[in-house]
Amino acid sequence: LTPFSASEDMRSTWQGKAGRSPLQALYDSDQLEQSSLQAVHQQRREMLSNVCSRYTRKRRLLQRDDLRHLLVDDTHGLLYCYVPKVACTNWKRVMMVLTGQGKYRDPLEIPAHEAHVPSNLRTLSEYSVPEINYRLRSYLKFVFVREPFERLVSAYRNKFTLSYNTAFHKRYGTKIIRRHRQEPSDRALERGDDVRFEEFVYYLLDPRTQQEEPFNEHWERVHSLCHPCILQYDVVGKYETLAEDANYILQLVGADTSIKFPASSKTIRTNDDMTAQFFQDISPFYQRRLFNLYKMDYLLFNYSIPSYLHIR
Repeated sequence: LTPFSASEDMRSTWQGKAGRSPLQALYDSDQLEQSSLQAVHQQRREMLSNVCSRYTRKRRLLQRDDLRHLLVDDTHGLLYCYVPKVACTNWKRVMMVLTGQGKYRDPLEIPAHEAHVPSNLRTLSEYSVPEINYRLRSYLKFVFVREPFERLVSAYRNKFTLSYNTAFHKRYGTKIIRRHRQEPSDRALERGDDVRFEEFVYYLLDPRTQQEEPFNEHWERVHSLCHPCILQYDVVGKYETLAEDANYILQLVGADTSIKFPASSKTIRTNDDMTAQFFQDISPFYQRRLFNLYKMDYLLFNYSIPSYLHIR
């Protein structure tokens, strides 16, 4: 596969349901009346492009495996790179409504577990090479990102502190405890359901971890999941501006006005203050190492170093 980029001449080939190219749609404030949002997204694309050019010396070719996180909507000409812990369940629900030929009307009627069934949405990796190249060249590409450590703590809370995630406890928790806890109990070694955040950090920083297998998608870096320096995205949405960015994308592709991105639920969401609490017991030495591990996501998506870190 060739490393396509969404340059202006490529963007201009895309015709969505509304009959506009992304380039026209992105700048047509009369149609969308969202000139301030357009400016924000232009800024994000430029920031991404600048960081990519500074830090990426050689652009490698895309492999089919690189495209497993890109979900395809052929009806609206849309490619979405899903990132776990960045509203991806709701985006998958919306994609199922967009691609469902009327089978689904309301995203929230789709159970969360059904949104994650692989057969319900096609990924770009399932297409032939010519079909892949056509879609990369012609479709509107978007990704949603989140403050990296907030996303990391959200993944830890979800996968290691909730009793029903026994698969994660068995697969990862037992290994983390065996390697990173002194004198673990037999129960902890068997069940792996009481991993401490500090132990999770040690696991992430242990060289053996990535030598043995890639990071799980819930804590893998966005730049490794979605390859933003190869696949130049038309829209970079942010978790912090989720509702506005989601509606912006739905308007861009001419989605039916009845399709609404689900409003945030009232569950206790991981925020900056909560993330700071988790980092209280992490030494400055490990804080810095962890920051370096996720540094590219901080740079690419213009997130500042968290004020609670002691790494300056």
